[in-house]
Amino acid sequence: MNIPTFGLGTFRLKGQTVIDSVTAAIELGYRAIDTAQIYGNEADIGQALDASPVARDQLYLTSKIWTDNYAADRLIPSLKESLHKLRTDYLDLTLIHWPSPGNAVPVAEFMGALAQAQDEGLTRQIGVSNFTIALLREAIDAVGAGQIATNQIELHPYLQNRNVVAFARKNDIAITSYMTLGYGKVLHDPVIQAIAQRLQATPAQVVLAWAMHSGFAVIPSSTKRAHLQSNLAAQQLQLSEADMTAIAALDRNERITSPEGLAPDWDD
Repeated sequence: MNIPTFGLGTFRLKGQTVIDSVTAAIELGYRAIDTAQIYGNEADIGQALDASPVARDQLYLTSKIWTDNYAADRLIPSLKESLHKLRTDYLDLTLIHWPSPGNAVPVAEFMGALAQAQDEGLTRQIGVSNFTIALLREAIDAVGAGQIATNQIELHPYLQNRNVVAFARKNDIAITSYMTLGYGKVLHDPVIQAIAQRLQATPAQVVLAWAMHSGFAVIPSSTKRAHLQSNLAAQQLQLSEADMTAIAALDRNERITSPEGLAPDWDD
């Protein structure tokens, strides 16, 4: 089963804000929703999904296990709590959110617990987030490359993470791009703006289309219905080979998210 190439991110959205965002997104045609235990919004999203006329089996729900819950005796109970908040019996995809700080819980332990959750039907697919090549190798050793659906990483025109992408592709692990718009920074890039103007598209549509044409799944977030609708339309935008090459040339290894105590030793 392939992960959806386009979904809704919910990072930093809580309460009525995330309820409204998820509700509007589903009304517009979004069918994949991405959240995480640490976002503190699973219950709000559960409320929005419960009120939606769209059947559960038409949706693709992703959540991420937080670092406090990586130990073998804590991972599954925490996942069950997430399911309760989300008002569902299963997740479509469950990710390890960050590497365990200081390797307090070995990769083999939390990946084994995640695989057990999959065996128990609590999640259809499993994967990781913010993993380097070295950590991906450990995860593969623990459960097998075929079991890892995706590595969700910061990826945008200014940080294209080519080495991690190449390793993941070699092992048939899909890449999900988060922060695809670089917190809006890349939207002001003259190259992006020129392409957008020529195609009569928004800069956000151009960047999202670039990511999808590059083979990455994207999960942009927005609190505005018009932006949600505009982002969704990026799926129909066609970029030329010259456009793709021009955007590829913007890579400058500019990382935005690298929280102290969580971030691993990143690959160049």
